[in-house]
Amino acid sequence: MMLRLLAAASALLAAPTSSFVGINGRKAPSTRLHAGGPGYKIGAKTEGVLINNRFVVDALGKALPDGEEMSEVHLLRFALAHPDDEKAAEEALLNAIKWRQTTGKNIVESAREAVAKATANGGWDNEPVRAAAPHADLINEFITPRAVITTSTEDGDLVYVIRASQIDDKKMMDKVSVQQVCDFFIYAKEVHNIIANQRSASTGRMCSVIFANDISGVRKAPDKRFSQALTSSSDQYESLYPSLAGPTMILNLPLILQAFVGLLKPLFPKSVQERLVFKRAPILASLKELTPLGTDPTMRTNFVREVKGLLP
Repeated sequence: MMLRLLAAASALLAAPTSSFVGINGRKAPSTRLHAGGPGYKIGAKTEGVLINNRFVVDALGKALPDGEEMSEVHLLRFALAHPDDEKAAEEALLNAIKWRQTTGKNIVESAREAVAKATANGGWDNEPVRAAAPHADLINEFITPRAVITTSTEDGDLVYVIRASQIDDKKMMDKVSVQQVCDFFIYAKEVHNIIANQRSASTGRMCSVIFANDISGVRKAPDKRFSQALTSSSDQYESLYPSLAGPTMILNLPLILQAFVGLLKPLFPKSVQERLVFKRAPILASLKELTPLGTDPTMRTNFVREVKGLLP
């Protein structure tokens, strides 16, 4: 049962953003841990990565369909996912654009408008983002800051945290469809993508998304319908948002399973396995719910420093 739950937890790679922390001006050191796609290390300078991939980025820019606009950082992520293979990068880009112009058009437009409203006053107002999520009237009751939150490291990377034990997935899935939940998670990934690309350009430092799956309090396997929705959205992650995902951290694993980490890794998608980090996070485990990570600056700072300290 616990193995099934861990496999499902690996699919929880994004959910509606709940809070974003401002970035300070301090120069951030790079770590050796690579992000989701090949080509740059956490903390790499955006300009340097662009220079190293300029030829492919320019080629991708010329391949954009008429009327389609993408930032250089957005194009860069496709180039990084397919090093030394311009044709593969272009094919991946055009496939993603096709989704953005058809099936995902409403999601992309809603996310763009919501982020604009959230940042209109120079800070971050999360309510427009939650309100604009697909099927928010049905799902926001269950996906709340108590269980899901996105914050930022002091260096500017996004940290997505989820505590599955505080989501009543069965009750939720009795009210919504698998596709509705899948759309909901894809929307959140689009929000992450917008913020990460904006930060990469404005700060001069490549921004990644660090995933922190907190296993605290888990006592049962997830609802099968919920797992199906998570798997579906996760399967689209690398194709729609390449080179965005950083380390995937499985935190506060029960002691009985910590000795079997080597056996647990194959349960995760291959694209995730190389980024897996299994650690104990005492500060996170001490929280009864995740809300303080968005409301208590001291707790948030302590947590993101804990996360940084857990990275290899």
